Amino acid sequence: MVNRLLSTGAALAWLGGLAKAEVSFEKHVQPVLASACLSCHGEKKDKGELRLHTLEDLLKGGENGKVIVPGKPEESTLYTSTILPPDDDEIMPPKGETLTSDQADVLKEWIAAGAKWPEGLVIKQVRRIDFVKDIKPILEESCVSCHREEHDKGDLRLDERKYAFEGGEVDPSVVPFDLEKSTLYLTSILPADHDDLMPPEKKGGPLPQEQLDKLRDWIVQGAAWPEGLKLKQVRRDIGKPETGGSIIGAPKVVVDIRGIAIEKLIEQLEPTMKPFEDEIPGTGVKFEMLPIPSGEFVMGSPDGESGRKESEGPQHKVKISPFWMARTETTWNAYTLFIYEEEEKMVMKIRGYKPKLNAVSDAVARPTTPYVEMSFGMGTENYPAISMTQHGASTYCKWLTAKTGHYYRLPTEAEWEYACRAGTTTAYSFGDDPSMLDNYAWHDGNSNFKYHKVGTKEPNPWGLHDMHGNVSEWTLDQYVPDSYATFKDTASNPFEYGKELYPRVVRGGSWMDKPEGLRSAVRIASSSDWKEQDPQLPKSIWYHTETQFLGFRVIRPLVIPSAEDMHKYWTTEGEPD
Repeated sequence: MVNRLLSTGAALAWLGGLAKAEVSFEKHVQPVLASACLSCHGEKKDKGELRLHTLEDLLKGGENGKVIVPGKPEESTLYTSTILPPDDDEIMPPKGETLTSDQADVLKEWIAAGAKWPEGLVIKQVRRIDFVKDIKPILEESCVSCHREEHDKGDLRLDERKYAFEGGEVDPSVVPFDLEKSTLYLTSILPADHDDLMPPEKKGGPLPQEQLDKLRDWIVQGAAWPEGLKLKQVRRDIGKPETGGSIIGAPKVVVDIRGIAIEKLIEQLEPTMKPFEDEIPGTGVKFEMLPIPSGEFVMGSPDGESGRKESEGPQHKVKISPFWMARTETTWNAYTLFIYEEEEKMVMKIRGYKPKLNAVSDAVARPTTPYVEMSFGMGTENYPAISMTQHGASTYCKWLTAKTGHYYRLPTEAEWEYACRAGTTTAYSFGDDPSMLDNYAWHDGNSNFKYHKVGTKEPNPWGLHDMHGNVSEWTLDQYVPDSYATFKDTASNPFEYGKELYPRVVRGGSWMDKPEGLRSAVRIASSSDWKEQDPQLPKSIWYHTETQFLGFRVIRPLVIPSAEDMHKYWTTEGEPD
């Protein structure tokens, strides 16, 4: 066994932090500078008149003076600029590529020890390994199936950073900067017939050389792994979804869309999540996304709440992972570009963009162009889009992801109620008094029998508008009247996967509902009756309804799921691929 031949003591030094005596310029400092600094401060580029590829240039500093004081890391901006808050404009390196604590400690200890640099050594820039883009797919496809929370073969887990760095039965799997002590790499480079090869030959081993090179460079550069990022098993062979059972694969278009999303993913921790504005490229159509923190809440309504229905209980505790949610319901401004491809091209052309759509988004099936004006005369500019099926809303999310590179989907029922309540426990996000509803919602008492422009009423405590009223909103879940009774203890991100086309869960109430129908806990079940008078002739089975009260809003989870799960959330059973 390879891992039995390795020394445990030296590897475990990283668990308590890097000791000063262990710092080696070639082994620890050089990889950090070469991968994280030289792209802006190297031989070919001297941003701020600063180069870091030679000792002479390092000591010389840049336009803002010296960046290093040997023996004094607290006075050396080469180190202090790496430990600034993630949102500080002066943090180095910038653009969401901040150093890990291990990497920053390397610089600190090296400077404290005198910043020794081998004579005549010139550092060359190397490509920086991105964990999410380069390493996460390797581990999820080839390692996590046997080494995760539910199945920790050899007492080894590779689904979370702390477990991967601790290792299994004998030694750590990953030791930052040290290939010779990282069994994850050593067992991956064994011959195909070796008993200790990981993954074993029957599981697809050995890994391709390209992946081995990425693992090697990742470890050498300090093995950056975003805090809080948990990996999931991903099947290596992606095929066509099976019919009649759970979806187990993902079409190529979904895999391609996921690739775009991963390219755009910003490695950031939940505390650094900020509001952002996204744009459908080339159209000028923008929408705001607000961060929703992770947390725990009590889902459902108490027995004594006025207007309560049996399906709203029993109350139960739920944990929710962080995500961004649209500040408002999806508007016609954004949704029409999905329905009418020619309008999208026209808008792009008017704005001076070449009306050429990307190949991935083109592969997403769009609805048949409706024969009637789908707002029914109630208005389109900054008004909520209405009259789409759940499938239509989910397909829009798929298309929007391909367009923007950010992974969007509908919220689960639990995510929706959590965001609506925004930390409150009352009937509404503003309290229990329905007489205050006019300040926060459009309902049957003030709507004048129509919906209204989004964002014109007061927001809830987390800044979300129209969570109560205006239009009801699709969620992902199958509607099961007594589903709450099945929960035991605290549920984590519950989701009632849809196996039947009807009914599905709708939340929030609309301009047509009385105040009691706008409470945070109200659950509405969709019905085939909503399509009895479908304005589409012939009827559009999947995309349109005549429900003038029904819309949706999008969310963006902090962590992008596997392609398989993306497909699962976008296309539930009972609907077309």
